[in-house]
Amino acid sequence: MSDPLTPAQMAATHAAAFTQSRPWSAQEFATLLDSPLVFATGDTRCFSLLRVIADEAELLTIATDPAYQRQGLARTCMSDWETRARACGAAEAFLEVAQDNAPAQALYRTCGFAECGRRTGYYRRKDANPVDAILMRKALR
Repeated sequence: MSDPLTPAQMAATHAAAFTQSRPWSAQEFATLLDSPLVFATGDTRCFSLLRVIADEAELLTIATDPAYQRQGLARTCMSDWETRARACGAAEAFLEVAQDNAPAQALYRTCGFAECGRRTGYYRRKDANPVDAILMRKALR
């Protein structure tokens, strides 16, 4: 899973995967990727976007096209971005996940992440109340 992704491809996969909240646009992905601190891993089936600043890595987003879910692609993508973060000097990693996204929470826990905080009402939902963001952390060294 290492073919270069275009912002348009990332936006298409993100839109397919994120149906409860606003998916990111190709322009938003392009803007993020303009930073030398932001990296993508994966391919059009599943990708992650991460930022590494000093010794901290942050998973900005991970998306799996629904046609390819439950095939281990997200787990591979998680491993790939963590490897990339370590190579950039990151000692710990952070991410946030919606409280109502049980499959993603299970993936992150399986990958060694643990809850370290919450953001109340962070995620907006179409025709529903906002849900909390669960903040998670993992040591990379």
